[in-house]
Amino acid sequence: MQESFDLTTLIFLALAVFVIWRLRSVLGTKTGNEKPPQDPFRRETSGPRGGRPGADNVVRLPNGAAGAPASPDRWKSISAPGADVTPGLDEIARQEPAFNGREFLEGAKMAYEMIVTAFAAGDRKTLKDLLSKEVYEGFEAAIADRETRGEKAETTFVAIDKAEVTAAEVKGKTAQITVRIVSELISVTRSSAGDVVEGSADQVVDVTDVWTFARQLGARDPNWQLVATEAGQ
Repeated sequence: MQESFDLTTLIFLALAVFVIWRLRSVLGTKTGNEKPPQDPFRRETSGPRGGRPGADNVVRLPNGAAGAPASPDRWKSISAPGADVTPGLDEIARQEPAFNGREFLEGAKMAYEMIVTAFAAGDRKTLKDLLSKEVYEGFEAAIADRETRGEKAETTFVAIDKAEVTAAEVKGKTAQITVRIVSELISVTRSSAGDVVEGSADQVVDVTDVWTFARQLGARDPNWQLVATEAGQ
């Protein structure tokens, strides 16, 4: 029984050696110079890999944060013609590399619509979240005055025709961006009796506003607040 077991074991060992030899002849052996498997999510980089230790781990951030020269036209798509906004926006992006000018402008447009409609509706809660203390006090006083007269404002938002950055600056850690917004509105104010005292209930008018938004860079709160308003031309 023992001899039979030993003979069977030797036969299987011989087969195993033969199989391993055949696999090596077909697949080859590692020499240490093989290329790694292709990773479909790997970002290829050009140029030599030499240089300081850990250079391959540098994450290329927007706006040339890793040392690449930034394009002089990088803010052109969001800025007003002739407006020198590059130094201010560059400084914002330097302090917060994740800053995206296009996303900011879209957010400013959304905030504009929310503020205009909230003011017409007398929605103090919404306004308080979107306005600085000083601007809120001015809006709230106008709402209170309207309520005292028994008047009611109605605003229908039609569209925003244009929004562009006209100024940008950083003072310490406070960033300020000024935006000119051209919108189409239907706006009417009625008396307590329902009579129109200002505006029109069926006429679309073009409105241009210049609003300034501010935010503390590096703060956890990502929201910008309206800190100044003026009528535009």
